[in-house]
Amino acid sequence: MAKLTNLFGDLPTGAASEQFAELLSRPGLRIERIVSHGQVSPPQFWYDQPEGEWLVVLQGEARLAFEGETALCWLKAGDFIDIAPHRRHRVEWTHPEVATIWLAVHYA
Repeated sequence: MAKLTNLFGDLPTGAASEQFAELLSRPGLRIERIVSHGQVSPPQFWYDQPEGEWLVVLQGEARLAFEGETALCWLKAGDFIDIAPHRRHRVEWTHPEVATIWLAVHYA
C-alpha cells in the first residue's frame, strides 16, 4: 500500500538553515520540498545546476535574482517558474515570519 504524506506536515520551525526533503527520485527526475524561514543565498553565491528546475511556491514568498538581470523575480503562493539548466540564480529574500514552502522538480 502506498504511504500517504502531506507537503505541509512535519514542517521545521525557526530553522537556522533551509530544510530540504527529497520526496521522490527517479532517473532524470528529483522532487524535493524546501522550507525557508528568512534564509537567502550566501553573498556572491549563484546556483548553477546541470539540470532544469521547475519551482512553485506553495506558501510564503520569495525573491530570486538571475545573473545578468536587474529586476528580482518575486514569487508568492501559487507562482511557479521553470529555470533552465545552468541559468545562474540565487535566493535574495524569503519571508522572515512565514515559512516559505517550495516544491522543486529537478529534471534532465
